[in-house]
Amino acid sequence: MFSQTKKYVLIFLIPSLILISTFVYYPLFSTIFYSFYNWRDFSNFRKFIGLGNYERLIKDVAVHKAIINTFIMLITVILFQVGFALILALMVHYLQKGYKFFRTVYFFPVTISGTAIGLMFYLAYGYEYGFLNSILTFFGKDKIIWITENSALFMVLIPIIWQYVGFYFVIFLAALSKIPQDFYDSALIDGASKIYSAVYISIPLIWDVIAVSLSLAIVGTFKVFDIVYVITGGGPMNASQVLGTYLHSVAFTGQNQGYGSAIGTLIIFLGLLLSVITNKFLKRDRITY
Repeated sequence: MFSQTKKYVLIFLIPSLILISTFVYYPLFSTIFYSFYNWRDFSNFRKFIGLGNYERLIKDVAVHKAIINTFIMLITVILFQVGFALILALMVHYLQKGYKFFRTVYFFPVTISGTAIGLMFYLAYGYEYGFLNSILTFFGKDKIIWITENSALFMVLIPIIWQYVGFYFVIFLAALSKIPQDFYDSALIDGASKIYSAVYISIPLIWDVIAVSLSLAIVGTFKVFDIVYVITGGGPMNASQVLGTYLHSVAFTGQNQGYGSAIGTLIIFLGLLLSVITNKFLKRDRITY
């Protein structure tokens, strides 16, 4: 029998469970379910084809390109988004001045929607009246086509990295602020430099936070859609295509919901797999202080 306290806990959990089941678990399992069907145009007719969509997935050149681009984005995000955020947090932590100012400035892009950021960079990259070309013409230089088959992926990576550096910066800064000052004072007495303290004191003590941030970055990379869609739409010639934009193209532009569900299932699988692998390899014995 439930105790009175557990009954109240269950009552308050029920609304959350209903919301999560409706907007998370039901779409998740529906996506997996429909990936085994030939389903088009959101019609009521669906034909079971087993692994047919997955066989097509293996042979689809656009999917191969999207996976490669997604993994390039993943590596870039880890190095320049999470890595740069960690460096900035360590610098501000040891600077011990302007803490609130830097936290506000770096976090500000996170508050802007991805669509707005995408539109801002789309306008900046414009050939005729774009901000970048306006600067070039002001200094007497020729205009440049910024979005090409070779540069498209790099051009969409810039706003993606810029938007969430502040997010991880705030997380790392909060974790660093919890480290007792006595550790640093002892290291200073022993003649340790700030770089030595950062490498051998700060980073090990916030390692769990770094691991979580890497997991968030991995999952977030597989959810990238809005910025890429607004700036390039995955083009030109699938040069900046990622799994999220290709899923949208297949399911909504191409009206093939069955195959789109297979791509969605692939995104879920890769995100979970890499997240589990990351947690396994980065897991350490908890350090207490």
